[in-house]
Amino acid sequence: MRELHSTFSIAKTTKGKLPRLPFQALKNEVLGPHYDLSLVFIGRTRSRSLNRRYRGKDRPTDVLSFPIDKHTGEIFISPEQAKITARKFGYSKSQKFLAFLFIHGLFHLKGYEHGSTMENEELKVRKKFGI
Repeated sequence: MRELHSTFSIAKTTKGKLPRLPFQALKNEVLGPHYDLSLVFIGRTRSRSLNRRYRGKDRPTDVLSFPIDKHTGEIFISPEQAKITARKFGYSKSQKFLAFLFIHGLFHLKGYEHGSTMENEELKVRKKFGI
């Protein structure tokens, strides 16, 4: 039987401060309180390496999600790459874009694929949290 508590960890392998965002509340909203999640902030080099290895794309990316099992997963976010991508999407506040990416990663862990259904579900969460 599965434990009734979950773990949520945040690790940083980059310079700078961690963004002050409601990561735990967002995780609970999308995946529920019993999901074990690891969030890791990485640099562009590691992002590119992971993207190449697991997706066959030889370029850095802003977010990667890896489901481990039904109740466990990992999200990797590159803040440096996110700053570059944020401008393309019209985000002037990189912190809000990091929240957008985190939500996006959460829905991938939940099993969603890109498309209007995923976008609509992400929008509901972004509105609820003012993102």
